Amino acid sequence: MRLNYSGPTPELIGFLLLPRFSMMAFFSAVEPLRIANRISGRPLFEWMLISENGGSVTASNGMTLLADQTIEAVHHLPSLALCSGFDPERYLSPALVRWLRRLSAAGCVLGGLDTGCFVLAAAGLLNGERVTLHWESLPSFKERFPAIATSNELFELGARRFSCAGGTAAMDMALDVIARRHGQRLAIDVSEQLVHERMRTRHDQQRMTLARRLDTHNARLVEAVDLMERHLETPLSLADVARRSGVSLRQLQRIFEHELRSSPRDWYLGLRLERAYHLLTETDLDVLVVGLACGFASSPSFSRAFRQRYGSSPRQVR
Repeated sequence: MRLNYSGPTPELIGFLLLPRFSMMAFFSAVEPLRIANRISGRPLFEWMLISENGGSVTASNGMTLLADQTIEAVHHLPSLALCSGFDPERYLSPALVRWLRRLSAAGCVLGGLDTGCFVLAAAGLLNGERVTLHWESLPSFKERFPAIATSNELFELGARRFSCAGGTAAMDMALDVIARRHGQRLAIDVSEQLVHERMRTRHDQQRMTLARRLDTHNARLVEAVDLMERHLETPLSLADVARRSGVSLRQLQRIFEHELRSSPRDWYLGLRLERAYHLLTETDLDVLVVGLACGFASSPSFSRAFRQRYGSSPRQVR
């Protein structure tokens, strides 16, 4: 899904399916293209499903799709979307790296749906680019590839690379591409067919506002939790959180207990442990490095807190 396209119609888009890919993101990207073809009465887009060996690929939901081509049979594409899900780098073979680099050198615009950018980054194909991923995977991507610029936006469309946060964000990216190629009216008609209430722009944020996620109108609480979420690697003291939120430490305690049924300490610890869990399951960072990245000063303190929350040690989860 390249930013601009001037080739023949229908525009061909390749989808590389990796094991355990996100079916939701894949369908969200393809269905708007299919509907655009139907409404316009002519084939504006076509797509090709590709797997490394040309065989079927099973998604994370257990459903299986049959690929059209093996990677060795595809030598040129206008654009290619990498569809992945859990543990994407596990499926990056030397043959796949060589193929992706050949396509890039031939002018193919490469992109990632959901966690697809992990694969592109590991293959050395995101240098100098800015990408987005699913909000849950962004922290682990930043730890794994700190030199690559990231954003929290729904999707990114660039001259050489594209990316989206997965899920229904792939639908918004596809609608944006339809509007660029064939006009806003067609994109709106497709959106209505999908019962998609509003065509979101790339600048829309992935997650609900913090106030909606917490189901609260208490501005002090929202400020406190926001501070916690932004300071996981180097945690603030609760006294500092309270001061910067404009309340006393005792008031902070009462607000958390009343609104969230939790103490500030337990809530903050839970945020750090959730981040640690994602880093352990989505990256190959050393366990000690994960602990330090989540604000734990020592391996024993990290292991104790993690085991108490999840019932297993960090190494067992890894």
